[in-house]
Amino acid sequence: MDYVSALLPPAVMAALFIGVIRVIVKTQGGANKTKEDAAVDAALARVQGSRTTPETEA
Repeated sequence: MDYVSALLPPAVMAALFIGVIRVIVKTQGGANKTKEDAAVDAALARVQGSRTTPETEA
């Protein structure tokens, strides 16, 4: 029975890891993709807009 107690934690962690990967894959794309892409584009536009490079005068 020692081998069962030794293998149980890695098996549980593997199952949880597979579950997390499945959730990530399922949530990619679909109806939320356009909304998420628009949010990222808006955030990038804000960051790029706030970065004004000062003109150096010679």
